[in-house]
Amino acid sequence: MAVDLSMPVLVVDDYNTMIRIIRNLLKQIGFEDIDDAADGSAALGKMREKRYGLVISDWNMEPMTGYELLKEVRADPGLSKTPFIMVTAESKTENVIAAKKAGVNNYIVKPFNAQTLQSKIQAVFGD
Repeated sequence: MAVDLSMPVLVVDDYNTMIRIIRNLLKQIGFEDIDDAADGSAALGKMREKRYGLVISDWNMEPMTGYELLKEVRADPGLSKTPFIMVTAESKTENVIAAKKAGVNNYIVKPFNAQTLQSKIQAVFGD
């Protein structure tokens, strides 16, 4: 696996239970350095302080959504290359297309398990 399990990962979700679930799945895969943020603006602040190897963000959050966060990250020269996986409960085609156009690296529809998460992460970093 070409994925660096020591890289810091940022999980962004406004639902604490979902953060805990994703954190546990990441730990099952082997990640140790996991931070979290409750919304896009908090995530942006953390990303400007620390270099993350991967961002896993929920789509639906207030006040800044995961989609808005993705657009901000891609527009920021210092953050634009950060691998970004969007998580959502909705598999609407237009959402997937919008996220792809905005530069998302991969997309996960809830619910998902460690195996799905791992394969999506591997797809982002290549084998």
